[in-house]
Amino acid sequence: MGLQFAAARAVSAVSTWGLKHVFHRPAANFPGKIALYADPRVIADLAPRLQKGSVCVVGTNGKTTVTNLLADALETAGQRVVCNRTGANLDSGVATALLHAREADWGVFECDELWLAKILPHLQANYVVLLNLFRDQLDRVGEIDRIQESIAGALATSPKTTLVFNADDPLCAAIAERVGNPTVAFGVDEDLHLPQNTVADAQMCQRCSAMLEYAYRQYGQLGSYCCPACGFARPSLDCAARDVHLGADGLSFAAHGPRGDAEIEAPFSGAYMVYNLLATWAAADLVSVPAEALQRAIDAFDPRNGRLQEFAVAGRRTLLNLAKNPTGFNQNIKIILQDERPKAVAFFVNDKEGDGRDVSWLWDIDFEELAGQSGLRVFAGGIRKNDVQVRLKYAGLDAALVDDAAGMFAQLDGLPADARAYVIANYTALPPVHAELGRLADGGQAAGAPLSPKPSEGLSGSGGVQAAEDDAAPLVIAHLFPDLLNLYGDGGNVKVLERRARERGIPVEVRRVNHGEHVDLAGVDLVFLGGGPDREQRLASEDLMRMRDDLHAYVEDDGVLLAICGGFQILGHEWLLGEEVVKGLGLVDMTTERAPGGSGNRLIGNIALRSPLADQAVVGYENHAGRTHLGTGVEAFGDVASSTGHGNNDSDKRDGVRYKNVVGTYLHGPLLPKNPQVADALLIRALERRARRAGVRAPELAPLDDAVENAANEYVRNRLNAG
Repeated sequence: MGLQFAAARAVSAVSTWGLKHVFHRPAANFPGKIALYADPRVIADLAPRLQKGSVCVVGTNGKTTVTNLLADALETAGQRVVCNRTGANLDSGVATALLHAREADWGVFECDELWLAKILPHLQANYVVLLNLFRDQLDRVGEIDRIQESIAGALATSPKTTLVFNADDPLCAAIAERVGNPTVAFGVDEDLHLPQNTVADAQMCQRCSAMLEYAYRQYGQLGSYCCPACGFARPSLDCAARDVHLGADGLSFAAHGPRGDAEIEAPFSGAYMVYNLLATWAAADLVSVPAEALQRAIDAFDPRNGRLQEFAVAGRRTLLNLAKNPTGFNQNIKIILQDERPKAVAFFVNDKEGDGRDVSWLWDIDFEELAGQSGLRVFAGGIRKNDVQVRLKYAGLDAALVDDAAGMFAQLDGLPADARAYVIANYTALPPVHAELGRLADGGQAAGAPLSPKPSEGLSGSGGVQAAEDDAAPLVIAHLFPDLLNLYGDGGNVKVLERRARERGIPVEVRRVNHGEHVDLAGVDLVFLGGGPDREQRLASEDLMRMRDDLHAYVEDDGVLLAICGGFQILGHEWLLGEEVVKGLGLVDMTTERAPGGSGNRLIGNIALRSPLADQAVVGYENHAGRTHLGTGVEAFGDVASSTGHGNNDSDKRDGVRYKNVVGTYLHGPLLPKNPQVADALLIRALERRARRAGVRAPELAPLDDAVENAANEYVRNRLNAG
């Protein structure tokens, strides 16, 4: 320590005073940020203040809860603790916490997964607690394998750090297998018999890329897994939860570990909280916190940060919680479903930088589980409330738009007084909702008004369809490899096509063709092909190449095919598979090449197109590293109509391809929910194929009420100044 460290402390002290006393803002990040400019080693310089050591908590979901609860447990046990309790989890937040602290026994720090590599080399923590890894903010952080590499690299810089990891998560177990650090594995050692969600983030072996098999799943990819090809499997558990009981108002389990056992109870619910508490217990045991001190900390736990926080608004019990990705939302829905009484639920979703700009993940949430709930009122809020409303509509939920939480409470007349309210918000939507609920709870009255009237129920249109000659012949949609190719909510396109046909009285059969399965395309009217992570896309491409001749015959026979992102690329002669350019299906005259600089050189952002398939601008989101060039005899899906957005490559401002009845595009979000005219154009062509195949007359599509879809489209168009 020298002049740099002295300068770092000085600028930190001045900025802290200014933020608190002049600007009246929290000083959670900025003092550490400028201190790191003055002394890049400030964390290493301050680490000796922690006389017994430190713990870093990382993972997609649950970091703030586990960090705060572990800090509480240590303090309950009489230890002095430094902790970044507000969730400021970059190196600047850790530096700020250390700069503001005096000498302490332990440091407990929440760390962003990608920023652990900037923190751990300096902190040299005793323990890193790895909770889970789920898809989150793909436009900002990329695919999960990038996060795995970053965490493994961070651990390599601190070889004495013990990795305490969730062995039920194959993505975490793969990191533990790669590193040379000491490890402690925790997990739930029994089947909780929970209903599963549609999308899981790890279907394939992390060692050999074969498909994993499960004895049981808890949620997402968490469970007891093994690979039949290479033997990769859940490691033996050092710390295990058994005899788990989940109720509407609490949970309990028996924790077993090498240093002893404990009975854990908590007034929280949800399988994810079992994992959070088990991780906390495993870490607390390692730092010599007695089990009774941890239980006292759990009993007194009141985070007051919007995570599982209760309010009473006009006498109505209200639960606020954070959810920022499909897994988080799905687990919150499980909590809501445990309440069988009438209730109100509001979902607030923003797309600021901290959230990720891409909201396609909304279509990986199983909102359908809420459909049919008696006495349920549903609301959509936040910057992307229109997208939430569209998603809820296709889940069979009639949601009203609201500007804020007060708008929700203003519409609860007629709901029983004991009916609870649930407010679920993503990252940047949470603080204002949290503050507003605090004000409403203090005042005891709800105010405000809805932004718009409630939309009409379901997908009601303005009439039926012209009668077909054979109403029994279904429209057949083949969804190719949904178990592998669903990176950007791609399955939402199939939901839209199916529902828009059914609402017109057209029978539909959706054939989900999973890896290793076969489909006779002669009996199919529309094929959908999405994109996936590199590992999954590679496996799916093997199946697709075996189908090449059948797909070629289908396309040349005017079969309808919609392909998104990686599914679009593989239609050409060459396409991008990871960092490689490989042979494609050759169904369309086009090629995709590797961008200069590799996969890090991506074309990312909201985009609007002018396409002959729609009268209004087609809107979506692009996120790809390939550079696609069209050949002769094919047309682009559309021309870029927005100031942002690239399309197929860096230069020609065109996106996608049209060839016969093939439509390929980089636009996801998914594509069809905000672009109903494109969905209907595909349906018309598919119905013409069905008519030829079944020997019947093709029906005319009656118009549907697309007010919700068009409002979502208009919001993006206006945001992009696309007219």
